[in-house]
Formats: sequence, structure tokens, C-alpha cells
Amino acid sequence: MSQLGARVGEIEQFGAQIVGIGVTATFSQMAFADSLAITFPLLSDWEGEVSSAYGVRYDSWKGHRGLAKRSVFVIDTSGTITYSWVTEDALVLPDIDALMEAVAAVGADQGP
Repeated sequence: MSQLGARVGEIEQFGAQIVGIGVTATFSQMAFADSLAITFPLLSDWEGEVSSAYGVRYDSWKGHRGLAKRSVFVIDTSGTITYSWVTEDALVLPDIDALMEAVAAVGADQGP
């Protein structure tokens, strides 16, 4: 189980919802979710509109065009991005502790 997967319950205790978005087909995401026992929704950004809007779409990465960069966003209930993390290297993983701090801060700001 990934670091994030191990902390899904903790994230949800803050009232947060996790959504994964990728530029892959839905059937590929279903297989991915099954293989890792992912319990949160995975959405398909097949046309790359979301990754482009968030500024995390590669022009080209290792010969592939239009892929999304590995990235994490925490968005509060008003739609404001309160935390973002983006890497140019898809093999680099985000700092889960920093993400958890950002989620906790939004949860505290949003109140009960």
C-alpha cells in the first residue's frame, strides 16, 4: 500500500475527499485501482483539459505527449487552492507529511 493509501482514513477524518485524476482511459484506471485497492474515485482527464487548466500537463515526457505531471492540490470548500505540489519527475513522490499538514489546516479553517 502506498504512503497515501495508508493515510486515506486520516485524510477523510478531516472531512476531506480524495480524488485521483489521470490522463488515462477509465478501464485502465479501474485496473489500477483494483491492483492497489484504491477506495477513492479516479477520474479520467482523457482530453487533458483538467491537467492543462491546472498547469500540470507535459508537452512531452519520455516521448509521450500530453501526460499529466505528478501533482497534488488541496482545495478548500470555496474552491481556493491552499496547497500545491508539482514535480517534473514522475518518479518523485510528494511529501505525505506536508500534504497532511495542508489538509489539517484546511479542515481547521473550515470548522465543523
